[in-house]
Amino acid sequence: MGRGKVELKRIENPTSRQVTFSKRRNGLLKKAFELSVLCDAEVALIILSPSGKIYQFASHDINRTIAMYRNQVSLPESNNSSFRRPTTMKFGSDNENEELRRSIDNLDRRLKNLAGEELDMLGMQELKQLERQLKTGVERIRSQIGRVVSENISSLKRKHKALQEENSRLQKRFHELHCADHASSRILGPNAYMQFFPSEF
Repeated sequence: MGRGKVELKRIENPTSRQVTFSKRRNGLLKKAFELSVLCDAEVALIILSPSGKIYQFASHDINRTIAMYRNQVSLPESNNSSFRRPTTMKFGSDNENEELRRSIDNLDRRLKNLAGEELDMLGMQELKQLERQLKTGVERIRSQIGRVVSENISSLKRKHKALQEENSRLQKRFHELHCADHASSRILGPNAYMQFFPSEF
């Protein structure tokens, strides 16, 4: 069950407000780091706390990133072009950064393994586990294909039935019109035209 929707308004309790700030700040910094690594994006993030502390993350030289930003939005250069990086702005510890890099490397290697690449470093047990995972994945894909095909067949059957009904309705209507036209011809007879327009003959 998902969490309830959080109402976005200022948190009145100072302790709760500080805890929320710390958690969301760290989450935002982590996302900025992941975006820069996964997508090779140049990311610069600056956060100012209510107490005036500065936190930042920069994937590249932040002065260059700010200069690029100013150029893009046509802002004039600041008189103080040197942007110093306070020690309080560092995102996470070296251990945390290294752990994130290892996680990303593991995920990248895992994806390659699933694609059948870089299998030389895997042992027999790991290869069997990979095979089981692939089999499970294939079974799920086949099951989904079966569901999609079944839904498409049902949809085509419904359309076919609707077309048959429409065809029957049109044939019935055509038959009614044909019978009415035939009956009209029998009633009027071959001399009907002459009876209506005798002056032409």
